[in-house]
Amino acid sequence: MALATSALVAPAARAAGKSDATDAALGEFLDAAFEAELALDPEQLTGLGRKEQQDRFTDPSDAAAARRLAWRRANVAAMRKRFDRAALGEDARVSYDMWVLELERAEASTKWRGHNYIFDRNGPHTGLPNFLINQHRVDTPADLEAYVARVAALGPTLDVYLDRAKASAAKGIRMPGFAYDQSIELIGRLTTGAPFDGGADAALYADAKAKAAGLAKSGAIDAAAADAAVARVAAAMTGPLGAAYARIGAWLAGDRAKAAAEPRGAGALPDGAAYYDAMLRLQTTTGMTAAEIHDLGLSEVARIRAEMEALRAKIGFGGKLEDFFVFLRSDDRFYVANDDAGRAAYLEKAEAYLAGMRARLPEQFGRLPKADLIVKRVEAFREEPGGAAHYSSAALDGSRPGIFYVHLADTRATPIYEIEGTVYHEGHPGHHMQIALAQEMTGTPEFRKNYFYGAYGEGWALYVERLAKEMGFYTDPYSDFGRLGREIWRAIRLVVDTGIHAKGWSEEQAFAYYSANSPQPVAKIRSEIRRYFVTPGQATSYKVGMQRILALREKARQALGDRYDQRMFHEIVLGRGSVPLPVLEAQVDRWIAAPA
Repeated sequence: MALATSALVAPAARAAGKSDATDAALGEFLDAAFEAELALDPEQLTGLGRKEQQDRFTDPSDAAAARRLAWRRANVAAMRKRFDRAALGEDARVSYDMWVLELERAEASTKWRGHNYIFDRNGPHTGLPNFLINQHRVDTPADLEAYVARVAALGPTLDVYLDRAKASAAKGIRMPGFAYDQSIELIGRLTTGAPFDGGADAALYADAKAKAAGLAKSGAIDAAAADAAVARVAAAMTGPLGAAYARIGAWLAGDRAKAAAEPRGAGALPDGAAYYDAMLRLQTTTGMTAAEIHDLGLSEVARIRAEMEALRAKIGFGGKLEDFFVFLRSDDRFYVANDDAGRAAYLEKAEAYLAGMRARLPEQFGRLPKADLIVKRVEAFREEPGGAAHYSSAALDGSRPGIFYVHLADTRATPIYEIEGTVYHEGHPGHHMQIALAQEMTGTPEFRKNYFYGAYGEGWALYVERLAKEMGFYTDPYSDFGRLGREIWRAIRLVVDTGIHAKGWSEEQAFAYYSANSPQPVAKIRSEIRRYFVTPGQATSYKVGMQRILALREKARQALGDRYDQRMFHEIVLGRGSVPLPVLEAQVDRWIAAPA
């Protein structure tokens, strides 16, 4: 039987319930500030399910970034002038401190934005079409007009990104050669088919047709209006958008020769060491150095390998652990067929694991999210063999469910024994639960419902993979080995990411270490390593966050003894939204110190 929600409210929230007029005024100030921030970001508005400014994209120029930073500086200065932090209640002080922290993070992000690789595999050339397809809702004729306008604006917007990529290249900041090749291939996929040439409809064109047809079917517009809208999309795609893609493709092909012959980490970039240190701080929300993170990874790999050895012996495999890895990578029993029937079977297995976990959630959680969750294959135009599963949050108004995406281009890169852990990480009780509960919070400034800190969010999702084991899941020993494989994957990331960017490891050095310690398929390992090369620091957030959450749980258990309540611990962690790790630690400490 679930505890009443009121019994699971964190101490910080109870303090906020008694907040005085100053706390309330700060909340109003921060809500107004968040609205002002959203007004500068039409894409985020759409992502939240809102329809203001949905005929345009967020301005990606450096000038716009400077304006956003100037606005944030002025806003924080105004908050400091108006509010005395010492006079605020506990939770209001947390909001105050987080808003100040966001300025510090914005300063760092803006300073180093020229070091980020713009046209990597997840860049705007694929991300913006994906955004239009999956996030731009068309419920009315006005929505369709806005959609057509956005397709028309897509080419000019991509040109701004191209200018930024050229400016970075002029400073010696170039992504690895393989990333050029990937993006050239992706652009080819996006510009193949109607309306560019014969054959099946290109992904964006098919989406435009489907959205216009949906309006016509509902009677909101007639067939002629639907056809006219689709024709305008076709003209924009073959005109400004096609031309922009051609310019990007030509630049990528020409600049490719100037990229290093072998992939190099952030340390090889101008001011690369300082850049990487800044990315580690942003991603982990801690002051951990690259050396400390590397050492943590080495120790965690050794610990998890020992657990793997024990489970290998229990399964009855007689060879070495490395031989067991080869067996798992190669035996057909661990893979669905690499066809549509096999992919459907994979998705069905994922749904079954989700259903099993949903039924058991009340054992560990006093509140469950209202937002729905679906499992979906990644769209063909951005799918890659071995690509990592990922989550896209639900719209605030419930118009779009949370989506757990799976790459199934090559099912030999997505073994069955990893499905269960992936489901818990991306769905329940991982990303979907955490993000949906944050969105559904009340009595908290809006920005805290919507911001996401990687070490917290990814740390939580990795923590619940272990929590599921504690709950009695992973009854299949191979699935349990998959769980260990997923955890050692995140420990390997600490070693490999810092190895690449702080120690100058080559792609082959990274591959050798990774493959020697992981059962994952070779295609997935290659995909992962290349991901680390183009997103310095991001991969470290998972294990750093998980370790901190586990340490806080043990701290609470030791301090509270018989009074420790796991559902209360989970509410403390989830109850105030995504926060930096030091803020999370302070929340747990307040709970421990609260009177019995």
